Amino acid sequence: MSSAQENEREVSASVPLEEIERSGKPAFVLSLTEVKLLGIAGVGFFLDAYDLFIINPVLTMLQYRLYGGNAPPVGLHGFVNAAANIGSVIGQFTFGYLADSLGRSAIYGKELMLIIFATIMCLTTPTGSLSPNGSLIYLGVFRIILGIGVGGDYPMSASVTSDRSNLYKRGTMLAYIFANQGWGSFIGSLNTVIVLACYKHVMNDEGETSKADGVWRIVVALSLIPAFATLYQRLTMPESKRFNEARRLAENQEADLEKEIRVLKDVGNRTEGITASDSHSGSDIEKEDRVQESTAHSSHEVSASPEVIATKKDKAQIGEFIAYFSEWRHAKLLIGTCICWFLLDIAFYGINLNQNVVLTQIGFAGKTGSDWEKLFKVSTGNLIVTALGFVPGYYATVLLIEKLGRKWIQIQGFLLAALFLGILAGKFNTLSNAAFIVNFALLQFFFNFGANATTYCYPAEVFPTRFRAFAHGISAASGKAGAIISALAFNALSADIGTPAVLWIFFGCCIAGAFFTLLLPEVKGRDPDLILAQEIREARANQQVLKGVM
Repeated sequence: MSSAQENEREVSASVPLEEIERSGKPAFVLSLTEVKLLGIAGVGFFLDAYDLFIINPVLTMLQYRLYGGNAPPVGLHGFVNAAANIGSVIGQFTFGYLADSLGRSAIYGKELMLIIFATIMCLTTPTGSLSPNGSLIYLGVFRIILGIGVGGDYPMSASVTSDRSNLYKRGTMLAYIFANQGWGSFIGSLNTVIVLACYKHVMNDEGETSKADGVWRIVVALSLIPAFATLYQRLTMPESKRFNEARRLAENQEADLEKEIRVLKDVGNRTEGITASDSHSGSDIEKEDRVQESTAHSSHEVSASPEVIATKKDKAQIGEFIAYFSEWRHAKLLIGTCICWFLLDIAFYGINLNQNVVLTQIGFAGKTGSDWEKLFKVSTGNLIVTALGFVPGYYATVLLIEKLGRKWIQIQGFLLAALFLGILAGKFNTLSNAAFIVNFALLQFFFNFGANATTYCYPAEVFPTRFRAFAHGISAASGKAGAIISALAFNALSADIGTPAVLWIFFGCCIAGAFFTLLLPEVKGRDPDLILAQEIREARANQQVLKGVM
């Protein structure tokens, strides 16, 4: 047996991966290892939705604590509403770049520490000692920091999950992770209703409406429980095989590509362990390190252009990134993921960060009754809105993503969301409450069984491991830019041109999103690292031909 075969056999024996049998096992059936990964990575998206959407009831309660039930200044309201999304853009760029340049294990967990810190600081908002406007500014500043952590979780959890997933169920794993966003919204709304119910006597019977200040603090504080529960696992998660192989190829351009492709195919058909205790003893880790030093696998890091193939191992990550995306075949993928996410979030967050419009239409605006009754009615309305389309839509994606493919789900999601937005816009003032609820529920369903889920999955599947986190961060930041535009402009535009006209703008965004999805390939079963290895091999062959001609 050759030394190369012995090395491959030793790697196969030492790699802590759990084989996933294709025969007779649906992609949505998870192994214990995958359930653990889902729990660790999924909590970030639970907190993302919990913290982003909880601001609606929080601002409503602060109206009673700070402004006697009157609306706060429009500019401040928009700032606090958009603050977490502003921070998300910073976090997505920063953590995405760091995850590729320093490694996932070096960075993972730091974004969760930032979320915990910012949440605690939000809880300390001094509503009793600062002016009303000052209190909102204080809250908004720390929600920006919170957003940096939340935004950082997008590229981190996406890349950690994609790096460790079996190719045939990679999309399902990513959809499972993202589905936690639905649960975050639902649990946040449910917690608000429960805590308000506990405060009914003191707020409604005794008339102490200012106690709403305690309600929102309790509701926000509850998000710390899942954050602390998973912090240790994130901080101690080892680096994935796929990322190590990606970095190794970047450092060793003369590696045996044929061998790398064989090893890569093997890794692509496995699901990797997530903790050292699950997969190694100390001697196993040492043995693995020795094996990794003696073998160069995989295919993930360099452009097919000769300039990048000649890259030295100390070249900056940003230089490699720019070189890779300077080619149109790669750049169009990044353009597609960025524009689709941007257009989706204009419509999605335009609706969900301004649910007061929806609540008014379905009869849960909270305009009558005591202050507590108004708050409870608004909170109940938020719970109904979340339950109607959020959770079912996400799990339709989980069940069908490997059968229908990402591209089909994204295009039909955009088009059907446009259909229901068109109905709501055209019949906004004439639809009955029941008809409005049905159309809105279907809109939410096809947002989530559609582009809201797949725009998250696409960047984690279409880009090579070496550039995956940064490309995902850029794509996600583009989406959050759309969300910021909606948060800041929705109320002003609604006042100027009317809510139906704004809904027609959202309709146009969805149609455009379906069109730009055509830039993207279907990624079901597609290994971008393997494709990059083939590109490198072709470029080397072309170099040899050129040398022969010269």
